[in-house]
Amino acid sequence: MNKRALLGLIASFLIPTVFAASPDIVSSKMMTLELARDIANHALEACRKEGYQVSVVVVDRNGTTQVVFRDVFSTRFAVEMATRKANASIMSGVDSSEFRKNRPDIRPELNHLDGILMVEGGVPIRAGGALVGAVGVSGAPSGTLDEVCAHKAVNAVAERLEFAE
Repeated sequence: MNKRALLGLIASFLIPTVFAASPDIVSSKMMTLELARDIANHALEACRKEGYQVSVVVVDRNGTTQVVFRDVFSTRFAVEMATRKANASIMSGVDSSEFRKNRPDIRPELNHLDGILMVEGGVPIRAGGALVGAVGVSGAPSGTLDEVCAHKAVNAVAERLEFAE
């Protein structure tokens, strides 16, 4: 029996098992509006303490905007950039700076993808090990400083995230 036939035979036994074991309903962890709001507020306050007027966007696990905070002197462009940074973290599951560093080969293409921006300032939000969202910050003097504020925000709610069921 050739390899192709053997693989086909094995697949014919495995595929029905996979589908038979698959549930019709799946459950997932979702971030509450209150948690998203608190993360956005912590990020905004962390940047304000450093004298930065920023925009903060928190997206859910699907990249849908859940909360937007725009400080007084932050532009609408900062809101868009914060959203796109958060989406880059959702797409990759890591900080947007790490994603940028790890994938320079596809950075130009991804920056043309609607809703994604591979620059510093996006941080994933994990609860009980599951990716539940991301926070993006834009408006500080550099993306590195944006990301510091985002990390401070996630760290501020770390206990809530760690013990989430």
